[in-house]
Amino acid sequence: MAETKILLRVRDYDLAATLDSGQAFRWREQNGSWSGIVGKHWVRLTQTRDGICAEAAVPQKDWQWLRDYLQTEVNLAAVLKTFPKDEPMQTAVAACRGLRILRQDPWECLASFILSSTKQIVQIRQIIVLLCECFGERLAPRPSVLIDCYHTFPAPEIIARATEAQLRACKMGFRASYLLAAARRIADGKFDLNRLRYLPLTEARAELVKLHGVGDKIADCVLLFACGFDSAFPVDVWVGRALRKLYFPRRHVTARHLHHFAATHFGPHAGYAQQYLFHYMRTKMK
Repeated sequence: MAETKILLRVRDYDLAATLDSGQAFRWREQNGSWSGIVGKHWVRLTQTRDGICAEAAVPQKDWQWLRDYLQTEVNLAAVLKTFPKDEPMQTAVAACRGLRILRQDPWECLASFILSSTKQIVQIRQIIVLLCECFGERLAPRPSVLIDCYHTFPAPEIIARATEAQLRACKMGFRASYLLAAARRIADGKFDLNRLRYLPLTEARAELVKLHGVGDKIADCVLLFACGFDSAFPVDVWVGRALRKLYFPRRHVTARHLHHFAATHFGPHAGYAQQYLFHYMRTKMK
């Protein structure tokens, strides 16, 4: 039976930390609930004692799309057991318990992180709102539901038909050329995002960095947040700062050393560890 509401029963899940930890940029918090669009589904999420209450704009026969996106079926305790037992990692876990990794659409994730270059989270959100309003598909919810975000994320085929000037009007600056180039390669069939998940990590990363404007950090974000590579470890300014402060407080370490340390120290779920360190550094160590 199709329903507009469901309770996703899950333990040890911090919804606010997960949606506001720099993984995705289309979630809005109001009165303790989070609203956003996953694919072509508008949904409002509310943390409860028993899990996550979800309300959709239209009745849903199958909610697996939301379970997959939120990764509610992941055994978080098993993931945390693989983390190193050092003090910095355990402190970050204790401070951010329940933080999860989302499983996003690969194109939306890639485009979002292309647009994130040298921008703060609030600015990234503003750019993506404008992009979706200008090029996304407007959703039509049932009349009884008042929703606060209406547009889907535009497909690469839509972006590929735009001009760079039209994209720059969404306040993305020089990133417009990068986004346009990636969209055109994907729309033309010259780059297959869905193929990445079947490659070894190093090969998948090497493919992504062939896209103009995509470096190792953006590639690792896409691999971690969209393609299921739990061992991908994106190193940005915040993560680099966290590693230096928590693990090398009195030493000068090069970026190359940091990347080697990240690749060898944190285990098979290093990407999860990275997210805990990132969120801990950004929110707890002001």
